[in-house]
Amino acid sequence: MAHRYLDESLESAAIGDRVSLHGAEARHAVTVSRLVLGESVAIGNGAGLVVSGPIVTAEHTELTIEVTELSTAPRREPSVFLAQALAKGDRDELAVQVATELGIDGVIPWSASRSISRWEGAKVAKRRDRWGAVVREASKQSLRSWIPDVLDLVTSTQLAQMTARVRMLVLEPTAVTPLSGLRLDGRDLLIVVGPEGGITRRELDAFAEAGAELVCLGPEVVRTSTAGPAALAVINSMLGRW
Repeated sequence: MAHRYLDESLESAAIGDRVSLHGAEARHAVTVSRLVLGESVAIGNGAGLVVSGPIVTAEHTELTIEVTELSTAPRREPSVFLAQALAKGDRDELAVQVATELGIDGVIPWSASRSISRWEGAKVAKRRDRWGAVVREASKQSLRSWIPDVLDLVTSTQLAQMTARVRMLVLEPTAVTPLSGLRLDGRDLLIVVGPEGGITRRELDAFAEAGAELVCLGPEVVRTSTAGPAALAVINSMLGRW
């Protein structure tokens, strides 16, 4: 399916129903993609439901299809989340974008000790919304049935506390255990990636004391924008998703 759009208000549908896009999604389909009557389009709700069928209405403010195919996809288990340290420029957004394309189930913005970028005051909500837009667009591009969750900003202390609920894998170049050498046990996974300056010894000790595992990708030191997607690729292979 060449064209897929999102309507997060779509709760259910059946074969023969008509489903419409409005606003920016409709304008993009008609004026940018130049879709016309009869072309087949898929519309997902970002929560597992995808409907598709030919266009029966194509206006600047509304695009409507008649549903001829329908599919539902459950959330994948175990889930894999990425805790991405805030980074300067757009490096953290790039990590989130690529991880979304590779199948991450959710992302967590992390204010690490060495993060140069800071989310404070009104900027917290603004930047979280920006990450939400990044995962939404990347989900459309990669034809995903589920949009990854974007959780609230966390501190290092809050991040360490997550080890009570997930298996936390902290990427650290000095670690002796390679990520590829782990044996997965069915628990949900949380990949932790530090900022450009790395994770402090104090943070590493706190994570380890809380039950996190320090792992390395290999002998090379990769950028903060590369580490998460690289680790996810390894885990996808280990889980049999690829």
